[in-house]
Amino acid sequence: MKANPQMRTGLPRALARIMATMCAFAVVGALAGCGVSASQVVTIDFFQSKSEAADQFKTMVAEFEKENPTIHVNVNNSASPQTDLRTRLVKNRAPDVISINGDINFGMFAASGVFHDFTDDPLAAKLNPGMVRIARNLVQTTDRSKKRLYGLPFSGNASGYIYNKTVWRQAGVDPDNPPTTWSGFISMLRTFKDRGINPVQATYADAWTTQAPLASLAGTLVPESEYTRLRQGGTSFASIWTQAARKEIQLYSYATGNTGITYQEGTQEFAQGRSAILPLGTYAIPQITIINPHADLGFAQMPATDNPSAQVLVAGDDLLLAMGAKTRHPQQARTFIDFLMRKKQLDYYAKAQSAISPLRETYFGNTALEGLEPFFKANRLADFCDHYIPPSINIGGYLQTMVSSGNVARFTNSMQMEWNKVQARTVNNE
Repeated sequence: MKANPQMRTGLPRALARIMATMCAFAVVGALAGCGVSASQVVTIDFFQSKSEAADQFKTMVAEFEKENPTIHVNVNNSASPQTDLRTRLVKNRAPDVISINGDINFGMFAASGVFHDFTDDPLAAKLNPGMVRIARNLVQTTDRSKKRLYGLPFSGNASGYIYNKTVWRQAGVDPDNPPTTWSGFISMLRTFKDRGINPVQATYADAWTTQAPLASLAGTLVPESEYTRLRQGGTSFASIWTQAARKEIQLYSYATGNTGITYQEGTQEFAQGRSAILPLGTYAIPQITIINPHADLGFAQMPATDNPSAQVLVAGDDLLLAMGAKTRHPQQARTFIDFLMRKKQLDYYAKAQSAISPLRETYFGNTALEGLEPFFKANRLADFCDHYIPPSINIGGYLQTMVSSGNVARFTNSMQMEWNKVQARTVNNE
């Protein structure tokens, strides 16, 4: 028997109309219960770029909407944030509020004028000056007057090394007093080697991990102003990075275990107490504690010279909050940003992500990070050096080859050649 088309389609359509009506009544009823009509609700677009923080932002948004029933936050969790955000900006569809990593991509967006300027905002005065300076320096221009605050630091991370306190005690090394000089640091690694302990957990198979030690060392050895000089043609990679590169090779010479493993494998090895230090940033701590929740961890700045007072901690604005310069809902967007920048929310996020809060009274989301407090109090902070390098340059690949071969000149020459190519095709609109 051939089915009647009306019998096939009529019932679902009727059900759809009934369900739509019921949903409409449900929404209106819910709003009425709050004393708010549907016409009063404004929806703002929140572009959220950190996938591992999706649950934390979901919780915070729910609390915000409960507190602000006339504002609905549409959260866009992007798997490819830089590409997706660039596409939206090109199409003139800038989100109202954006969470974005503090790197060169943010700096390029900021220089183009797509973000609101927070430089003289009262919120900025509550933040750690070092973290604010890092955010401003990221703006991709050599004109110092244009290096404004286009993103509020929301959370921070740091580069140095994670260490296993249990392993240190077994080797007779004091975990409460990590070395403050390069000579002392190398002497400590030698002690671990003599005790039959792998001093350094290397993860060469993932090239990006070799960028962390370079950043840690260059933070002390290379003033940030040198990267402006590099853009202006006043210096070279051989001049600014040779010393840090040589020390990175020396560091990895104490990696006595399997060096050709991935980040995932390396964090597993380290979590199981098979090595003394892991020369990565604070961002690796959650991965380690997932594997071993009871790991007794510490985190320390990696000294680069024999002058303790000259050491600078490399710390990045892991996440910045920006607002679209031309948002149609500036009041609602600002209300949401004010909510997220409350101490309660900043501390909640820092604890969930083992991160560092951006307020002047710094909160460390993991006890392993508390040894970094003197650097934040004194604002002895510098940004990651690779944040000044265009993503088109394969710095991780060149470093991977360098630490395997020991050839520093090849590394700096390769970086210079790629840098020159980028500069040659970059149109200067400053």
